[in-house]
Amino acid sequence: MRSRAEIHRREWLLAMMASGLTLRQLSSSAQTVSKTSSSKLAMPGLVPGRVIAVSHPGSIIDGKFQEKPIQKMIEEGMLDLTEAPDLTSAWRAFVEPGDVVGIKVNPVGGPHVVSSPEVVREIIRGLESAGIRRKDIVVYDRYREEFLKVGFEKWLPEGVRWTNAAERYDDIQQGIDGYDPDHYMDMALTLPGYDAKDEKARRSYAAKFITKDINKLINLPVLKDHQSAGVTLALKNLSHGLVNNVCRTHSSSTLNACGAFIPAVVSMPVIRNKAVLHILDGIKGLYHGGPGARPQFVWDHHTMYFATDPVALDHVCWKEIDKKRIAEGMKPVAESKPDQFSTFLNRQPEHIEIAGALGLGTFQENKIDLRRIPLSA
Repeated sequence: MRSRAEIHRREWLLAMMASGLTLRQLSSSAQTVSKTSSSKLAMPGLVPGRVIAVSHPGSIIDGKFQEKPIQKMIEEGMLDLTEAPDLTSAWRAFVEPGDVVGIKVNPVGGPHVVSSPEVVREIIRGLESAGIRRKDIVVYDRYREEFLKVGFEKWLPEGVRWTNAAERYDDIQQGIDGYDPDHYMDMALTLPGYDAKDEKARRSYAAKFITKDINKLINLPVLKDHQSAGVTLALKNLSHGLVNNVCRTHSSSTLNACGAFIPAVVSMPVIRNKAVLHILDGIKGLYHGGPGARPQFVWDHHTMYFATDPVALDHVCWKEIDKKRIAEGMKPVAESKPDQFSTFLNRQPEHIEIAGALGLGTFQENKIDLRRIPLSA
């Protein structure tokens, strides 16, 4: 049975929507406290609207990622994204010696759909070619327990560092050890039963990893469906991986505010200015039941995506997931209704369009410069 506080909170959210305050307005009305130096690389980055999709049929064979094809995919993707004369110059468009560069991986779909070791190691090689020392490369995910369960620390070259913001997942997530009290997003949304006057209940604080440990971030999401957010791609890998107090966004199958929360968090200057490059590992994908990956919904997509604009990237990849769903006889993400594997009533891939409306990138399809590069085996 629901508590009175939970019922009151749900009624408040429904009343808020009924009064005309949309998810877009909730997102744009959120307050951010986050001082950081502005950058020409800040979202939407060097090449707004450009998305490079590199496919290779040999990138995964019999469930095993193939190093050489993946090296070629990353080389082609970086060269075409930047239009640089060589691969080192392509990486130097984003980083320079003296930078401390973070790599935000994604372990949530483990063991079936995660940031792969072959991709992570190739990104590290690219950074080294641009003059970044191994001790100045930091691989990160929010929860130490999930990071170690996937085995990320075993994949890293000697000297590359890794870190986390919290020990493990919990349903409240309002502790701020590992987070920076000087950088937060304040939104009029709390978990049911929590007081909106409580700052910790209505704020999400940025991890010290992004505020103190690094000055550049490479975002390495994967290609996945998500029950509440609709899809989890570049934007959500940042929003739900770099701050605390995220469970308030999807605390039940009917209390869902991902559409507002995701763009509001990514709009924080410390995230917007430091996340300079997005490389989506879509060699494998998940088209239903996410964020955890059930094997029956995993497919070999054989494609990686490169962008400085996370909105354009996410719009393209959202369509790829929809394309696979339709091929499997399912409705597109935005029209999907609950089933035994995906229980949320109304999923919210509109977080991508709202992010575009907040200036984080290009959502309009006719303004996206999608370049497809098919490589042969």
